[in-house]
Amino acid sequence: MGQKKVFGIVLAGGEGKRLMPLTADRAKPAVPFAGQYRLIDFALSNLFNSGIQKIVVLTQYKSHSLDRHVSHTWRLPAMLNQYVASVPAQQRLGKQWFSGSADAIRQSLNLIHDENPDIVVVVGADHVYRMDFSQMVDAHIASGLGATVAAIRQPLSTSKSFGVIEVDQNEPHKISQFLEKPAHCEGLPDSPNEILASMGNYVFDADKLVEAVIRDSDLDGSKHDMGGDIIPGFVERGDCGVYDLNDNDVPGSTPRDRYYWRDVGTLDSFFDAHMDLISTLPIFNLYNEQWPIFSQQLNSPPAKFVRDSRGSTGTMIDSIISLGCVLSGAHIERSVLGPWVKAESGSAVVDSILFDRVEVKPGAVVRRAIIDKNVVIHEGAQVGVDHDHDRARGFTVTDSGITVVEKNGVVLP
Repeated sequence: MGQKKVFGIVLAGGEGKRLMPLTADRAKPAVPFAGQYRLIDFALSNLFNSGIQKIVVLTQYKSHSLDRHVSHTWRLPAMLNQYVASVPAQQRLGKQWFSGSADAIRQSLNLIHDENPDIVVVVGADHVYRMDFSQMVDAHIASGLGATVAAIRQPLSTSKSFGVIEVDQNEPHKISQFLEKPAHCEGLPDSPNEILASMGNYVFDADKLVEAVIRDSDLDGSKHDMGGDIIPGFVERGDCGVYDLNDNDVPGSTPRDRYYWRDVGTLDSFFDAHMDLISTLPIFNLYNEQWPIFSQQLNSPPAKFVRDSRGSTGTMIDSIISLGCVLSGAHIERSVLGPWVKAESGSAVVDSILFDRVEVKPGAVVRRAIIDKNVVIHEGAQVGVDHDHDRARGFTVTDSGITVVEKNGVVLP
């Protein structure tokens, strides 16, 4: 990144309706992930590891849990001129909340003016991946363009789920068209069965970003969205490049997880991303010490596996167990358990995700489920076994058969 001043903005105001009920009481970026993390930790860790250490997090929807996590976890030493600051909607330009991601930046331009950077890196807060943004910034500067979009290769069949990037045949690092969730599009010249999908991460020349969000604020019909309005504007002006994640080399990555990226915006994708973690050779490796994912280190004892009153030790297979868990004669298989989970004698947790302080009483069964924090599953109760019974109790059941129990719930037989 040379001598350029680089400033990071994390867009974290999203409501996350498709993750309900996990987002009923928290912002989407604050949703727990992989036991001890929050979703926002991946974006912040990538920026910090990339050497971008002046970062603001723009929040809005039910942000208390998110603000608390950022303030507790991301306290950087002020004497080194580093910071991660959570910034709520401040209504600086009138009595209105953010009306889109671009409007969030427009209403927070004081942050850019105060820092006076050369380059602004804008990222989403709800994706699971590793990326060295310093390499993308270098590519952006070399391009001479005003904006650069990070892209990942995805199957052609998934085009209607993404913003799709088409490149200029004569200048392959320049975007010729940006198509929002097209029903049909062409594959890549070097890989006809793949597309370049936007990752929701951008690099801008600071002055051009400021001009763009101000210009967009006056446009009739604009949704004031970074991907839907700002980037297409740069493309129309011939001032937008693309950065292929395949060109990014993260220290410590493996061929299996080098280009991993998941949008965990639905309950099914959230569940699948957890299942990617638990194999012997995981699709996404949390144990990369050269590019760590930082999070709050709880003042908690180690996990404990003990015999129950009958002398049974239980079993634990292909699972992630967080600090503070006590498992007594329980069977845990292909599951992720958050901090301070208790599973008692004869209980079974299979293909499931349990958030903080869930209690699974003796003989209870949890299968293919997501259980939010502080839920108590009583003796002999079942979750994820009979979907009709789950629905009758008010639990969410996805089309693929994942049962979700909301925070502070009580599950009776």
